[in-house]
Amino acid sequence: MSKFYLTTAIAYTSSKPHIGNAYDPVLADMIARYKKMQGFEVYFQTGTDEHGQKIEEKAKESGITPKEYVDKIAGVVKGVWDSLNIGYDRFIRTTDADHEHAVSEIFKKLYEQGDIYKGHYEGKYCTPCESFFTESQLVDGRCPDCGREVVDAKEEAYFLKLSKYQDRLLKYFEENPDFIKPESRKNEMINNFLKPGLSDLCVSRSTFKWGIPVEFDPNHVIYVWIDALSNYITGLGYLPEDKANSGELYKKFWPCDLHVIGKDIVRFHTIYWPIILMALGEELPKQVLAHPWLLSGEDKMSKSRGNVIYADELAKRFSADAVRYYLLSEMPFGQDGTITYESFISRYNTDLANNVGNLVNRTVAMTNKYFGGKVTKPANFSDLDNDIISAAKDTRGKYVQLMDDYKNSDTAAKIMLFAKRLNKYIDETTPWVLAKSEDDKPRLNDVLYVLLEGIRHLAVMLTPFIPQTAEKIFEQIGSGDNSLSSIDKFALSDGFSVGEAAPLFARLDAEKIIAELDAQREAEQLPQAELITIDDFARVELTAAEIKACEPIEKSKKLLKLTLFDGKGERTVASGIREYYSPADLVGKTVVLVSNLKPAKLCGVESNGMILAADDGENVKVVFLDGVKAGSKIR
Repeated sequence: MSKFYLTTAIAYTSSKPHIGNAYDPVLADMIARYKKMQGFEVYFQTGTDEHGQKIEEKAKESGITPKEYVDKIAGVVKGVWDSLNIGYDRFIRTTDADHEHAVSEIFKKLYEQGDIYKGHYEGKYCTPCESFFTESQLVDGRCPDCGREVVDAKEEAYFLKLSKYQDRLLKYFEENPDFIKPESRKNEMINNFLKPGLSDLCVSRSTFKWGIPVEFDPNHVIYVWIDALSNYITGLGYLPEDKANSGELYKKFWPCDLHVIGKDIVRFHTIYWPIILMALGEELPKQVLAHPWLLSGEDKMSKSRGNVIYADELAKRFSADAVRYYLLSEMPFGQDGTITYESFISRYNTDLANNVGNLVNRTVAMTNKYFGGKVTKPANFSDLDNDIISAAKDTRGKYVQLMDDYKNSDTAAKIMLFAKRLNKYIDETTPWVLAKSEDDKPRLNDVLYVLLEGIRHLAVMLTPFIPQTAEKIFEQIGSGDNSLSSIDKFALSDGFSVGEAAPLFARLDAEKIIAELDAQREAEQLPQAELITIDDFARVELTAAEIKACEPIEKSKKLLKLTLFDGKGERTVASGIREYYSPADLVGKTVVLVSNLKPAKLCGVESNGMILAADDGENVKVVFLDGVKAGSKIR
């Protein structure tokens, strides 16, 4: 059996990963599942990068040790990956004892053979990227990778002789034209880094302590590039001091078949990492796939922009398969993808609920209704049936070609075209009309068989994308033929015995969900209750106000738009009491208004204040004031 080893870039444990960070493991998991379908013995590794100055600083801010800090965040990262049904074989942490030991030995070996030497570094340093840059490498005086500010740095350090291996690496690029995908990334590495000449790489730090100590010089810790990058071999049991006794996994699976990484770390994986391996005398990875970024709307996702979407929260609301499908179908091969809640819901409804879910549901339901759940293989196929058979064959061929090239977005589009063709076939054959005549029952059997077999082909191709849903489809259509080779031929089965029809993806109400999310974001911005002083309370201005008009807010199921007179003039307040009061219940009533609350926009309405109400968890009661004049101050 052929072997296939693939990895993701390991996630940095500075904070919880967002939806864009989740693309790495989802893409790698899709590839791993596809390779298994092809018959490969697959080993899939992912994990966390846990050392460095930023971690040390974060831990200090939190009042805990760096190890306590990374234990917590590594657990969060693993939980996010698990929520997306990522089927990794090892989740490596760079604080794992076997990794730390092997990295220490790797550093010592490179030093002893003269590939690492001691010197001094002086230049510009980006703390978030943990990277050094020369003045000429900066872009507008900022980090060329993340755009953040850099600081002056000067310290004693050890350096790896990149320049020693420059020509050898360039030759490797030339002899292995598919080493970096897409092609544009390879050209960037050659033209921007290799041809101009490589500077030796700083591989130790002495200004912080959170890292793997240099064994022979404990004032230094091993810097991220040797530490983090080496996980790809240490996770397999590599031991440089005793290669003969390196782990069986290393002997079986190295060299790596595919590193899956983001486009921002191509240099580290295609220049630094190959040179480290060359210096160790090890084989180089066969291929590096550098995918683009997933943007939030038009911007890169970041907490500072307030546009972060978290994968586990999305999976909890919409399902892991829905998140996986969106990521894999939305991200083009060579350019950035984008995510908004609106685009997510649109693709969910169009592709998953309509094209796939509705197709499976009504086909299984008709099979149960008209034939008690069982149909047989046709003796002959009509021209219309043969058109479906031809479409299935074409889709299968394009599917394999695109998946082999890791063009998942194009693959998803091709699968959906076949799903649309099957839905059109239902309209063309009108099974509900055929069911009205006993003479047409044989034809109805053939139509439902073709549909079920087409759905089986769909489920096989969707397995790497949405594995849990694919399994549900196989159960509903009563088929165990789910291997990739099983769709080499149409009409493989003599018949189908289907199960109960059950919805795979319920159609989403976009307006309702967006309104709920808007309200949730507003609520999350409110401070948590805490003890206050009398001076704090005195800052809250409570005023009696009369409700002059009231109407529902169209984009929300919960909000009412109130027009209030506060004794001086009118103002608008959006209040989440629509489930408990109708406009007629409120107009003319006097309420308690928090009149100096900062304005906030809710579902497109600017709310200038808040009215007081009591909430016992089941009912909400507005606080009404009888006989109090609008504008009266409440003390």
